[in-house]
Order: sequence, then C-alpha cells, then structure tokens
Amino acid sequence: MDKKPVLVSSLVEEFVGASHGNFSRVKELLEAEPALANAAWDWGGGDFETALGAASHMGNKQIADYLLEHGARLDIFAAAMLGKLDVVKAALEAYPDAINTPGPHGIPLVDHAEAGGEQAKLVVAYLENF
Repeated sequence: MDKKPVLVSSLVEEFVGASHGNFSRVKELLEAEPALANAAWDWGGGDFETALGAASHMGNKQIADYLLEHGARLDIFAAAMLGKLDVVKAALEAYPDAINTPGPHGIPLVDHAEAGGEQAKLVVAYLENF
C-alpha cells in the first residue's frame, strides 16, 4: 500500500471550521479530499477537533450524518448528539469514567446530547441520571 502525503494543514483547519455549520463547503472539500473525513485540527494546547466533533457540539445532524456516511469514525460525542442511546450506554458501561472526558473545546458529553435537541432527549436523561 502506497503511503499518501500528509494533508495540508490549512485545508484541515478549513474543513474542521466549516464542519461547524457550512454544509455546502464540507461537501465540496470532502469530495475533493476524502481523507479529510477523519482529519483533526489542534486549535491550541491539545484541543483536537475532527469535523464530526465540530458538527456534534453544534448539533448539526446534517453534517454529522454526511460525514459518517463518508467514513468518519463514530465517537461517543457524536452518538450522544445523534440520540444513539444504545451506543452511549454501551460505551459508558464499558468505560464509566468516560462520562467525565471532555470533548472538543472542553465541552461535556451531556452538552453534546443537549445540542441534539428532541432526537437526543433520552440520551440527555440517561446522562443526567448516570
């Protein structure tokens, strides 16, 4: 297998930034460079964020679903925002201390679930009673 070149950092930064809410730009960039689906940007001090992480804390289901359909790796924060209670439960049963692991920008897991709105209300209730 041939090793691909490193992604251009400014492209990663733009992609993660766009994933906070600019769906058309996310589509355009991901179509041009599929490897961006799992790229992470360091906003400073080890505050790493993927495009899925950005969409998740913003509650942007459209972008999150698109990224997952194009190879992004599902994590507990995205699962919480998307209302995937079974995934969140399984992760926390296996690793209960993950409830205290902050997401991108230090945002708590329950805040990601709250960003999911109505579709994630069962996750919010579960996390609040965990």
